Amino acid sequence: MRAEERKHRILVLARQEGRVDVAKVAADFGVAPETIRRDLSELQRHGLVRRTHGGAYPVESAGFETGLAQRVNRNVENKQRIAAEAVKLLGDAETLFIDEGYTPQILAGLLPVDRPLTVVTASLTTAAAVADSAHLTVLLLGGRVRARTLATVGSWACSMLGGFVIDLAYLGSNGITREQGLTTPDPVVADVKAKAIEVSRRRVFMGDHSKFGVSSFCRFAQVSEFEAIVTDTGLPNAEARRYSLLGPTVIRV
Repeated sequence: MRAEERKHRILVLARQEGRVDVAKVAADFGVAPETIRRDLSELQRHGLVRRTHGGAYPVESAGFETGLAQRVNRNVENKQRIAAEAVKLLGDAETLFIDEGYTPQILAGLLPVDRPLTVVTASLTTAAAVADSAHLTVLLLGGRVRARTLATVGSWACSMLGGFVIDLAYLGSNGITREQGLTTPDPVVADVKAKAIEVSRRRVFMGDHSKFGVSSFCRFAQVSEFEAIVTDTGLPNAEARRYSLLGPTVIRV
């Protein structure tokens, strides 16, 4: 198998499975693990994957985006800790925007049940998960439903958001860098996120360390627009300090 064909197959596998393991791919392809490590390093240099200990996962782009099935199986423990820490930032907020994605869905399930809250979301899965909570009023944004994420997008969703004043928005992204800010592959998703930021008084970003240093196609916010970033300790402390210099408090859990 030629090197270019091997790298192509590794990338396809990473996008199908959500992650590739060096030892397994080396055994399947009949090559040395070091060969696969070199392939992954080259794919990383081209911005197609991110290396992890023993493997790699795909970087999302305009032409590729993971779905919910992959997200609920990646870095789950980190996402649970991030959501648990982020919910502590609720303060006296009464109206919330909760973004699409698995970490926001976890957070929604951790909201306090002893006080009334209004939750606005584009995510069908998040709305369904908390719709029967006695003290929560759930408003699901209208619009076209994206099959990949089960979230609504489009002019209806943005118009509905435009009529609200929201106390606190919990947002995620496909990538975040200090230079490009927060990005996502799809322009219609970026539109909803940008509108949520526009109508919210406070904003908290939630994302595990794999999101950092990654740029996708559509920018919807700058780092400075957030009061807090909640991530895991996989983000080096020195890099966390660099993000904090842009304005937000960076919390590593």
